[in-house]
Amino acid sequence: MARYTGPVCRLCRRHGEKLFLKGERCFTPRCSFDRRPNPPGPRPARRRKVSDRGLQLREKQRARVAYGVLEKQFVRYYKEAISRPGVSGENLVRLLETRLDNIVYRLGLADSRAQARQIVRHGIVSVNGRKLDIPSAHLKEGDTVGFTPRGLRSEYVKLVQANIKSKNPPSWLSLDAAGLSGRVVGMPTIAQGETHVFNENVIIEYYSR
Repeated sequence: MARYTGPVCRLCRRHGEKLFLKGERCFTPRCSFDRRPNPPGPRPARRRKVSDRGLQLREKQRARVAYGVLEKQFVRYYKEAISRPGVSGENLVRLLETRLDNIVYRLGLADSRAQARQIVRHGIVSVNGRKLDIPSAHLKEGDTVGFTPRGLRSEYVKLVQANIKSKNPPSWLSLDAAGLSGRVVGMPTIAQGETHVFNENVIIEYYSR
């Protein structure tokens, strides 16, 4: 499957927003966005006014990059969001937040969504006691997330144990730091998603034109 493999800090600079793609490094002075907030590449000779359509495209791209979702996946999420009852923007945020890789990241079992996606693909994450290696799998209320027996014996878990107590998951997730596991105790709202990065209503408008 196609996946961006270049420097992720370049993506933050391109979109003009810190997207926290490098985990803990984004909170240190080593963050590339803090040192060089200007877009990558040569600076344009003059500024060009961005159209309304261009602004909508930027919002959509920021959301895609923040959650590590491909365009084809994102379109599917949009179609599902508008087909569900309720507010389409909130449905879209909920679909993105309840992905397995995002929940692993939100619980603090990984420093970034990219790392969460990697450990899920390696087969060391379990859902309801069974191995699940599909990062895009959607979890529902009551599901539990932890490590498989093989995962608990890995060197990676030792790193997680050293840092897990400093993690602060959102209120719709419950973390058992001692057991290195978590539980989905509710459904996320718009305020609990990455809405500081993008505007979900603008994204709905972009696709609905």
